[in-house]
Amino acid sequence: MNADGSKTWRDLWLVSNWASAVVLVAAALVVGGVLGWSLAPARLTTAPAGEPVIWTCSMHPEVRRTQPGMCPKCNMPLERLRKRPAAFDDSAAPERIALDPAAVALIDVRTAPVRRQFVTAEVRLDGEVDFDETRLAHITAWVPGRLDRLFVDYTGVAVRKGDHLVEIYSPDLLAAQEEFLQARKALDGLKPDETKLIRESVEAMHAAARDKLALLGLTDAQIDALARRGKASDRLTIFAPRGGIVVGKDVRQGAYVKTGTRIYTIADLSRVWVVLDAYESDLPWLRYGQKVEFTVAAAPGRTFGGTIAFIDPVLTDASRTVRVRVNVPNPDGALKPKMSVVAVVRSRIAAGGKVMAADLAGKWISPMHPEVVKDAPGKCDVCGMPLMRAETLGYVSADPAKAEPPLVVPASAVLRTGKRAIVFVRAPDAAQPTFEMRQVTLGARAGKRWLVQAGLVEGEQVVVQGGFKIDAERQIQGLPSLMDPAGSGATGHAHGGHGPSRRTAPTKAPATRGVPGAFTRQLAKVFDAYFAMGKALASDDLPGAVAAARTVRSALGAVKADLLDARQAAAFKTHAAMIVKRLDAAAAATKIEPARGDFALLSEQIAVLAASFGGPGRAVYRLQCPMAFSNRGATWLQGAPDVRNPYFGAAMLECGSVVETFKVPSRAPGTQPASQAHDHK
Repeated sequence: MNADGSKTWRDLWLVSNWASAVVLVAAALVVGGVLGWSLAPARLTTAPAGEPVIWTCSMHPEVRRTQPGMCPKCNMPLERLRKRPAAFDDSAAPERIALDPAAVALIDVRTAPVRRQFVTAEVRLDGEVDFDETRLAHITAWVPGRLDRLFVDYTGVAVRKGDHLVEIYSPDLLAAQEEFLQARKALDGLKPDETKLIRESVEAMHAAARDKLALLGLTDAQIDALARRGKASDRLTIFAPRGGIVVGKDVRQGAYVKTGTRIYTIADLSRVWVVLDAYESDLPWLRYGQKVEFTVAAAPGRTFGGTIAFIDPVLTDASRTVRVRVNVPNPDGALKPKMSVVAVVRSRIAAGGKVMAADLAGKWISPMHPEVVKDAPGKCDVCGMPLMRAETLGYVSADPAKAEPPLVVPASAVLRTGKRAIVFVRAPDAAQPTFEMRQVTLGARAGKRWLVQAGLVEGEQVVVQGGFKIDAERQIQGLPSLMDPAGSGATGHAHGGHGPSRRTAPTKAPATRGVPGAFTRQLAKVFDAYFAMGKALASDDLPGAVAAARTVRSALGAVKADLLDARQAAAFKTHAAMIVKRLDAAAAATKIEPARGDFALLSEQIAVLAASFGGPGRAVYRLQCPMAFSNRGATWLQGAPDVRNPYFGAAMLECGSVVETFKVPSRAPGTQPASQAHDHK
């Protein structure tokens, strides 16, 4: 807690972790106990004769009662504590859970094989065109004096090498010219019979005077003209040392300058830099010497290319990005400094996260000039530095055709929380559909796939859809799960009631009960307002998000729970009260970051509504951003699959991916689907 009573991000996240675990349990309870979608069999069992019947709460297992009723903490119906079945297998692995085929079909579980295959990571970057610092020339005063004339009197003028730029008056220069003329006169006056000592002395004096003029900025042509003229000039003309565009004019005509005062800056734009911002998650796929393609708004339909020449070793603290510099040829001048660019780098990935580049396999690259690539060791043609092997820069060390592909899984197969990642693997040898929870070690993400470092074997079938629902069912059974690695739930009663249940018997899927169409229509307004809140945060619009939070609260209050049966209504009211608390906090936010923290917690609770009641009568998408809240990750819901990140806004608008889709509930006999009820008003 801060001194002013506000919550710190650490406080928010501790609450978030607790709330996520509670919500996942609530999801399964609401789905199972309220709508009849549970994968588990009925919990009511007949107690052995002579033993007292104990009633407990699935969300608060410390509650124990001898009579049925409602939980005093959450107002959920108490359930009879299950005794361990006689056929319970103590040797069964707690990582496995068996489901009835009907349950698998009901929650629409889909699997995909773990593969070894090359994948392409497409990294999209934003940035802007900049000057090539190696092609900037500064025109300075070599002598103190007065600028009598500026031939280039505004910026943007194109000049060629040798063009006159400025005329300067300098007493120091006048004295140096007189000194040179005197030395020249002495040299011309030497007689043939002069001694060697005198001749060498005069020649040395003449050479020193000439060198002094050169050091003061006179060209050889100007010095020769002075010698022919035989008369000193009190003004000096400065010429352009190279061609380019005058991008800086630092003084005005008539100003007095000192030695070293900058007068002009000239930029050669025949080659430019493109400076891109790369997020930390992009860095595994970026390499020195890679090819980059990009576009600019000023040249629609045209694609430019360049080479990565520098990756900043230091992260920019304000934006949490790394600067990536690209060398780009610009012969026609189409690229102008400060133009915005949208770039893409395509990296083909081999095992170990190595980048495959056929044109660099076995090559030698200049560490300063990536365009210099040779077949054998040597020195850079530009700077003379020794060349480096491409393998030292993170490229595949052998022929790419013989490289080993990485082990990958679809991104939707992975459930993550903090640094922990799990997948559900379908057991191939089980009579019933059986799924094993497997903790995996992930590499980097490449597009729609994760690289797997440990925990899976090629050919295994992993769940790519329905994993969230399976994990919720594991929590309800007291098994280890994503949010509860130790399996601390107490809905089971193994080992005398101490410790998690290890039940692995197949679960059954009872008939689905429908949701009234009128209720779905009212609930749709809640989701629409929630979606508007997410869009406002994605647009960095705090007032809009606060207003939307108030609209969500109003819409939720207008939902008539009496349209549901008694059990459904009780569960809905309990969960609505939890949502209202989070909405009140969001509606009171005065800064956007705390509002985003409240939205993250709200999103977990709204997800239960989508899982339980089918959302607004249409598909709802659950998205995840692994970088939110200092890489702890967070999820949110949208009505469309296009990513609009509410936790970063414009800074990382498209960071995230769809991890779950809540579809319209299946139709039960004699009921009207929620989707149809929403359409027929």
